[in-house]
Amino acid sequence: MSDFDYDVLIIGAGPGGYVAAIRAAQLGLKTACVEGRATLGGTCLNVGCIPSKAMLHASEYFDAAKNGAMAEMGIDVTPKLNLDKMHAQRIDAVGGLTKGIEFLFKKNKVDWKKGYASFVDAHTVKVGDETITAKEVVIATGSSVTPLPGVEIDNDKGIVVDSTGALELKSVPKKMVVIGGGVIGLELGSVWRRLGAEVIVVEFLDQLLPGMDLDIRKEAAKIFKKQGMELKLSTKVTGCTVKGKKATLTLEPAAGGDAETLEADCVLVSIGRRPNTEGLGLDKIGLATNQRGQIEIDHEFRTAVAGVRAIGDVVPGPMLAHKAEDEGIAVAEWIAGQTGIVNHDVIPGVVYTWPEIAGVGLTEEAAKERGAIKVGKFPMMANSRAKTNHEPDGFVKVIADAETDRVLGVWCIASVAGTMIAQAAQAMEFGATSEDIAYTCHAHPTHSEAIKEAAMAVTGKPIHM
Repeated sequence: MSDFDYDVLIIGAGPGGYVAAIRAAQLGLKTACVEGRATLGGTCLNVGCIPSKAMLHASEYFDAAKNGAMAEMGIDVTPKLNLDKMHAQRIDAVGGLTKGIEFLFKKNKVDWKKGYASFVDAHTVKVGDETITAKEVVIATGSSVTPLPGVEIDNDKGIVVDSTGALELKSVPKKMVVIGGGVIGLELGSVWRRLGAEVIVVEFLDQLLPGMDLDIRKEAAKIFKKQGMELKLSTKVTGCTVKGKKATLTLEPAAGGDAETLEADCVLVSIGRRPNTEGLGLDKIGLATNQRGQIEIDHEFRTAVAGVRAIGDVVPGPMLAHKAEDEGIAVAEWIAGQTGIVNHDVIPGVVYTWPEIAGVGLTEEAAKERGAIKVGKFPMMANSRAKTNHEPDGFVKVIADAETDRVLGVWCIASVAGTMIAQAAQAMEFGATSEDIAYTCHAHPTHSEAIKEAAMAVTGKPIHM
């Protein structure tokens, strides 16, 4: 007879937590998952990845109809925005998926403990009035919006909002200022620009999309400007006041200089995310976080406290749902006595704007620091499928080791870059060379042929350029 209520207790039912719980149950472990939201799926499914994609997809159709893309193909329409219905289809998509996870919990006999967990000791947590013990506890509590000093968020008013509030706006703002030129800000800024807002992006750094390849960052800026976004780079926000239904921001050059003011109907604060560890009672088990607020782990996701593991946004690495999912599977397999595998060098990232932006592996800048490299690029305007689809923007870039030809990184801007990058990730997972990709037959006409051509360009032999 076990001395514990459960073999595994997962704290958090986001992409990492719910996947870990299901996999642990599949492996025969008695499993429970603690979640304080009324629905499963965490930030990603409820107020993040999924609802934002629903709005991005719907707004793409509206923009194509309103701004001429459909007319170019002989389809003349005059669209009328029904924002309430657009929100309704978003809510419906989220509802269906959260219910799906609840069904999977029941199917796999995962117990959902509703509430918020706090450690009593390394094997014991309290959830409300209930005390639960487990042989292994996995922290999968995700992340939340990083606040910006001097800027107070009030989603209910819809004037100064975070990413959650930006999904719920009841009307299209005339002017929206996005603070932060990262993935979330550019995606949600794109939604409201397409629906009619004037969008201004304020970014502290000198380029958008920190962490991505520099060529990609520069090209993305050109595309967003062409679409009508105003970009204020190398600029910091020092304050924000709200009067009536307007917000006034105070801006300064990042390097210092004269201040200016900027008025907007809506301000979206999107400067990043921070790990959720408050309220867990980590001090009670002697578990400290690092300088970034993350929980340090080993390759089996074990923390410094025996019996406690951690995955997802609360540990080092990119804050991405698919990274958390892979870690969720791996941690369950480690706990079950198997070998869990996550290759953290091959984690793709995607920006779901139009066109999409994606990358995997090293940037050219990072690759050069490691040694000599070869680079091949191919423009989407020379790709036959992109041409027929009226999607000329973007390119594919393949970075390979100069000596071994092994692919170190792939970066692309294309209408379906998020789907294309899977091929690159799989190739890198198997240690492919650029030649391996170049000599792999690709269906014609497809966007993915641009990856083949970029790989061919690494050795100076692209065909359609």
